[in-house]
Amino acid sequence: MISKAPKISAVIHQNAACARALWPAECSKSTLKALRELTTRFSFSVRLGEIRLLNGAWYVTNSGLIRLADRRHCRGISSQLMPDFSDPVACRWVFRATVYKSSRSKGFVGYGDANPSNVSPLVRGAEMRIAETRAVNRALRKAYGIGLCSFEELGSFSAPPKPPAVPLQANGHCGSNGSSNGQPRLRDQLCLVIRQHNLDPTLVKAYAADFCGTATLREASRDLVESFVTQLAASAKKDRNALVCKLNSYAQSVEAKP
Repeated sequence: MISKAPKISAVIHQNAACARALWPAECSKSTLKALRELTTRFSFSVRLGEIRLLNGAWYVTNSGLIRLADRRHCRGISSQLMPDFSDPVACRWVFRATVYKSSRSKGFVGYGDANPSNVSPLVRGAEMRIAETRAVNRALRKAYGIGLCSFEELGSFSAPPKPPAVPLQANGHCGSNGSSNGQPRLRDQLCLVIRQHNLDPTLVKAYAADFCGTATLREASRDLVESFVTQLAASAKKDRNALVCKLNSYAQSVEAKP
């Protein structure tokens, strides 16, 4: 306990400093007090994106919950699609997740659902993954007694899209800046993955150009960029540390450019 106190104290001060820098208008005394309690109990890190502040309230993220499970030596997490409650045609999915804290644990169960009406336009088309993430988040929150709602479940994060004001082009078709079927632009999808997993944008662009076999990302076809975004999101979710190592391998090539 004596050796642990200085470490927790350092994390508390680091979290407070990061919170003031990220959300200066929302960091009241009560908000920082709540942050201190969350840090002491769960060791969440603001810098690593494990918790976020929105409208004066703290929300835990999927990465924060996964790291907490790892620190607490979670035995395992399983997820299962619920076909009786899902509708692939309507892009409506329901998952059940179970968290096993130990080898003797009977499991903590959580359910998650997602459909086009309750996910952000930026992740439209990824409803299945969002549903699974929500189920895992809820199961983890139950298992470790976390009263915070998870960021991925937020209504504001998953607000229905507003009708875009898109001007007509000369040929009579709507200009959608990279998307003509109502799907989010690939650039927006890529930015979302970068923000969610706290990746280096410059290194991601270098990796993308190499993946697509072009000098710059702008020269790549939409299909190639779409494949890259899908792979990047999957890699970040499966093993972020391995992805970061991969991105760091492009650091020298980026620095060598004038």
